[in-house]
Amino acid sequence: MSYKGEVIEESLTDKNVLKHFKILRTRVEEVTERHKTPWIKQWTLHLIEVPDADAERDAELLSKAIDTSHKSSWYVDYKNETTHYIIFSGRIFKIDRKRPDEYRKVTEYGVSLGIPDYQLDFSPGVK
Repeated sequence: MSYKGEVIEESLTDKNVLKHFKILRTRVEEVTERHKTPWIKQWTLHLIEVPDADAERDAELLSKAIDTSHKSSWYVDYKNETTHYIIFSGRIFKIDRKRPDEYRKVTEYGVSLGIPDYQLDFSPGVK
């Protein structure tokens, strides 16, 4: 069972990490004030697929590649039917999607890093 999620290219200090992923689709979004990233003009969002066997390794790769040089922080997440990986620089959460209470600690952590709470819209019902 593979995982799917989005990576914002501009959130990575090492964009070469994207070579490790199967990119299913790419879209570009113009940055607005709501994005809280005024140092860039756009978000390049890549929908990625992660094979089950590579989920742990790829989470580690992403955790080391996420940019931490700005006031607000970034995260990457991918999920399948049962498990949700939420990856910050230096910290990885592996959530059982049948236990929605596990998302609370992830949201609290993200907010503590300066990520706007509306961008931490984790939901076990989202596929």
